[in-house]
Order: sequence, then C-alpha cells, then structure tokens
Amino acid sequence: MSTDAHRTAKGPVAGFLDNPVVGMAPWIIFSLLVGPGRFELAVGLALAAAVALIALGHLMNRGSSWKLLELADVVFFGAMAIIGALVDDGTLSWLETYAGEVANIALAVIAFGSMAVRMPFTLQYAREQVDPSLWHTRGFLRTNYMITGAWGIAFLIAAAAGAYGDLVLHNPSNIWTGWIIQILAIVAAVKFTVWYPDVARARGVREAAGLPPEPTRWAGFLVPLAGLLVPIGIAVLIFDNMWWLGVALIVVGSLLTKNLQARSQAGSEAGPEAGSQTPG
Repeated sequence: MSTDAHRTAKGPVAGFLDNPVVGMAPWIIFSLLVGPGRFELAVGLALAAAVALIALGHLMNRGSSWKLLELADVVFFGAMAIIGALVDDGTLSWLETYAGEVANIALAVIAFGSMAVRMPFTLQYAREQVDPSLWHTRGFLRTNYMITGAWGIAFLIAAAAGAYGDLVLHNPSNIWTGWIIQILAIVAAVKFTVWYPDVARARGVREAAGLPPEPTRWAGFLVPLAGLLVPIGIAVLIFDNMWWLGVALIVVGSLLTKNLQARSQAGSEAGPEAGSQTPG
C-alpha cells in the first residue's frame, strides 16, 4: 500500500491528528500566549488542547498508540496548572515571565533526547501515516531524524529569543524577541515538516532508479518564510518606531517571494520528480 493510499484508508480526520505538528500544538499555544498576566490563560488552553488531542486521536483511531509527546503534553501542562494554582504571587510572576523559555527548552530536550535514544518523537506519528513496510527503511528513519532535529532547533531559537528579551532587554513583550523571532522559528519548523518528506521521497525514487542525486531545491521551503516578511514589516510599522525597517521588510519580502516562487515553479517544471513525486 502506498503512503497516500494508507492515509486515505485512515480518513482525513485521523490522518490530520497523526501529524506531529498537531501534537506540538499545545506547546506552540503556550509559548506564544504566555507572558505577564497571561499564565493561567496560556496553561489552561495548552492543557485543554493536549487532553482534547489525545481524546480525539484515540476516538478517531482506536488502534493509535500512546505517543511520547502526548504524554509529555499532559504531564508538563498539568504540572504547570497545579503549580500556578498553588504558588504565591512572586512565584507566579516569575512563571509569567520565564515559563515560555522553560516550555521551549523542555520541548527541545524532548526532541534531542528522543533522537539520542534512537526514537525521534515524530517517528511515532509518521508510522501511523505510512505502510509498515516503510517503517525501517533508511530514508524513512532519516526523514524523522531531520524533522525532529528541525523542531528541536526551532524551540532552542525560541527559548534563546525569549531569554534575551527577558534577561537582557527586560521586556518580555518586545516585538522581536517575544513574537517575530519565535513565530518565524515555529513556522520554519512547520514548513520543513511538510516540505522535507517530499524531498526525501524524490531522492529515494532517484536512488532506486540508479540515478545520481539532484541538488536540493530550497525555494519551495523558503517561499512561506519570505512571504512572512511582508506582515512582519507591517507589524514593525505599527508597533515599532523603526519605520524604515518596516518598509524595507515589505519591499524585500515581496521581491524575494516573487523570485522564489518563480524558481520553485521552474524547478518543478524542469524536474517534477525532484520536488513533488510520491512513490507508490
């Protein structure tokens, strides 16, 4: 059974819930919402999302296995909710300031730790999206190591940005360290999760046919990141006093997106097997 046929057989909802990006939704919600005066809201929504995803996942797919990330979601945010309800105002204030960095570091530890024990956490999700005959192939395992590593790096970047805003700038709400850098890191990881499997499958097709590997076409991965420069520039114009930087980001983002889209389309037309072909 091909990968696409396996997904279709499971149904669209179950297939959606098997995506590792969905499993990381509680962490993304928490890391983006937490801040002064928002700890209870952030941890409450993250815990509710974690419980709902587990319930839906096992309801829609009764053969679904328990996943490391799902258990970590409930344990971490459940503990945070209990701690937040019991601590004094001083400790709660500390949590409101630094809990985002704690969450990002915790997820980075989960990502790199799972790789260290040879069970990258995305592997548990990926196995439920493909036929078991692919589970132990070199390409399948390498893809999951790459995606798990990308998420680990993304959350390390988010943690470093948040820590810089809190400890150096003393401004948890700084638009760059509190929002832009962290959102860019997460969007990059999401896009890589979607983009890289197609690249890996195309590489596998060429290897099976005895053809030499082609250079990786990064334009398809970079297009949405370049596109984000435009809304970031608008946000800088509105919320920051560096109007010139906002204008520059809008112009560069527009031109770069157009250029990358043209390169991506040209690459697909020149060699569709290198960017979008999925083996049966």
